[in-house]
Amino acid sequence: MANAWKKYKSNKLTTPKLLFLLTSTSLILLTFFYLSTPTTPPTPFFNPTSPIHPFNCTNTPQPHPIIANQVEGLKHPFIYSLSDFGSLPDKPHKNIVRMLKGKLFRRPDISVTVQDLLDKMRAEGRTGAFIDVGANVGMATFAAAVMGFRVYAFEPVLENLQSVCNGIYFNRVGDLVRLFEAATSDRLGNITFHKLVGRLDNSAVSATGAKLAFKSNEEVELQVRSVPLDLVIPETEHILLLKIDVQGWEHHVLKGAKKLLSRKKGEAPYLIYEEDERLL
Repeated sequence: MANAWKKYKSNKLTTPKLLFLLTSTSLILLTFFYLSTPTTPPTPFFNPTSPIHPFNCTNTPQPHPIIANQVEGLKHPFIYSLSDFGSLPDKPHKNIVRMLKGKLFRRPDISVTVQDLLDKMRAEGRTGAFIDVGANVGMATFAAAVMGFRVYAFEPVLENLQSVCNGIYFNRVGDLVRLFEAATSDRLGNITFHKLVGRLDNSAVSATGAKLAFKSNEEVELQVRSVPLDLVIPETEHILLLKIDVQGWEHHVLKGAKKLLSRKKGEAPYLIYEEDERLL
């Protein structure tokens, strides 16, 4: 047992002094590698030079009652709330009738189109944001946002904006949606807008466009802010898809997006819009 003491001999590699030196050296090396690693700044989700700032859902009055439901038959389902209830109690909105029957909201065609296109682009390895001009209550906005895409949504009608705010909360997409209280156009300023009572989804800059299908509905004129897309969308933001639904105001929207639409091949957005020959 003469050499038994060697089993308990202190290991010089674990002395306090050496451990301190090793720890200090490791921290210095980690700091060096962290500071020397190049980082790519994230694309700003808002143009700091934009003349208009995002709509503040927190400060807007809460509408009531709130009637919301999930949309049926979508690969990427979402929830949205109504801004029009129809004529209660005699002729309620069709989706209210569906809810009373235990059904989900009817699937909007635009939601299907947006998700199909974005699914295809994602499969091709493409990334970017979606612009929703004429967002209404968010049926296209949320179709994209629940898929994880960033969205710039433009809507001038307060009641619709409130519904979009509800949907942002219901779908938990506050970090993905930038909502703007404005009509998009080819100039910055104010324009006359025609709000159609009972059919807010058909409200439009054009009086003809607003009442084209609903001539008996009351029409209310109001002044809303107008802004060109080129002044709001950051030049560094890659836009995959631009949707326009503005009841005959398409020409002015496109004129205000010349820079965006003139981006080089592979960077200009895919364009979808609603067309009515009676408004051309």
